[in-house]
Amino acid sequence: MEDYGFLSQLVQYILTGITLGSIYAIVGVGFNIIYNATEIINFAQGEFVMLGGLVMITLVNFAHLPMPLAFLLTVIIVSLVGLLIERLAIFPLKESSVLRLVIITIALSILIKGLAMFTWGKQSFALRSFSGDTPIPFLGASVIPQTLWIIGITVVLVILLSIFFSRTIIGKAMSACADNPEAASLVGINTQRMVMLAFMLSAALGAVAGMIITPVALMEYDRGALLALKGFGACILGGLGNFYGAVVAGIILGLIESLGAGLISSGYKDAMALAVLLLVLFIKPSGLFGSAEVSKLKKF
Repeated sequence: MEDYGFLSQLVQYILTGITLGSIYAIVGVGFNIIYNATEIINFAQGEFVMLGGLVMITLVNFAHLPMPLAFLLTVIIVSLVGLLIERLAIFPLKESSVLRLVIITIALSILIKGLAMFTWGKQSFALRSFSGDTPIPFLGASVIPQTLWIIGITVVLVILLSIFFSRTIIGKAMSACADNPEAASLVGINTQRMVMLAFMLSAALGAVAGMIITPVALMEYDRGALLALKGFGACILGGLGNFYGAVVAGIILGLIESLGAGLISSGYKDAMALAVLLLVLFIKPSGLFGSAEVSKLKKF
């Protein structure tokens, strides 16, 4: 019985880790999309996640909109925030150094967080689950339906993004800008428009991450910074700019956190994830799936 109990706990920890890791993966992919288009590390990425959760809560809990409609409107609203950030703060300074633009994203993160505190206050908000809270038994563990939503939506996003970047003209144009902006511009690709779309797509991904995690973790105005840190960790661990690397690394970080918290101590879960991140970077500075040759060509 004791072995079965331990197995059930292990399954529970693994499911929790995959759930956490899915969120880190989505945030990490958001970082990579903007980095590939601009070489900027967008430290406001976590605020897109926070806005996704809080806007969804507003539309569902206070405006009483149906959840599917609120989901769609939230994606649109946060994408427009991404558009405004690119048009008002990044585009006018497109000739500035990458470091200056990164500092601007830090300032934007602080500004958005302040506006969110002014709008929603400091309290945490809850959002009902997408399809009930009745646990589903699985190998002795209990799986809440929202966990399946998080994992399922992450898988769908990864598939859709793969198709977008490999099969569509816009996706291929964005990839071309990521590989060589000058060459892409010479063949007629509007690189500035691709950068704008990158910010909107990254904001939309952040919004989705915020909406799907809120039912299990609540949401408040300062949640974005921690999620951005974990997402950035996934981005770095997988190899900065590597789309699939961020997904795998996000899952790895989530599993380390969950297994570390469950088997050792919850007080060390963040430290263990960061220790693994530092160890990997010490051995392979370009990340698990990054290329050292490509990294040398990047400014950041």
